Amino acid sequence: MISIYLISIVVLAYLFGSIPTAVWFGQAFYKVDVREYGSGNAGATNTFRVLGKKAGAIVMFVDIFKGWTATNLPYLLDSGIVGDYNSPHFVNFQLALGVIAVLGHLFPVFAGFRGGKGVATLFGMVLAIHLPAALCCVSVFILCLLITHYVSLSSILAGFTFPISLALVFKTTVPSIMLYAIAICTLILITHQKNIERLLKGHESKIYLFKRKS
Repeated sequence: MISIYLISIVVLAYLFGSIPTAVWFGQAFYKVDVREYGSGNAGATNTFRVLGKKAGAIVMFVDIFKGWTATNLPYLLDSGIVGDYNSPHFVNFQLALGVIAVLGHLFPVFAGFRGGKGVATLFGMVLAIHLPAALCCVSVFILCLLITHYVSLSSILAGFTFPISLALVFKTTVPSIMLYAIAICTLILITHQKNIERLLKGHESKIYLFKRKS
């Protein structure tokens, strides 16, 4: 029987994911709805593009925190119902909550169900599930961004780094985590279709972490 605790924690995970950080931050401090500019997405990448580095960094951090918090809700609101922390059942429950948070980010109830692409929230989920693999993803993301200046390409490559590092570097044997890692790659490819088209045509916007030399 589904308990009130399980229903409540699932709803809470979705509500955490639904916090439209980019929309609220842009409207509160810049009087701008980022969904009306740039790529039209309510995410950190478009915030970088429309509002600048400071705003983009803040939105990215909060979106990462959303994914991390939602995935760790079984720890933060421990009732003992889910079972032992090291059990596959517990890990699966964490994964489910993380996915629900990502869906909340993609389809936020607080912003007319028009959200972002979920990469930062996905990364927060990865941080909660497997920190070493998450650090590998960060390294690939930063390196790619410094070389190409494309956030979208960096996000895609970082996404592919997750299952590759889990399988080849950390030798993960938990099937649900590997399936989740593969699902991340698929989701990132789906949500970045327009970015991939612009990359192939050479029309994708670049973001420079440091000032360009004149």
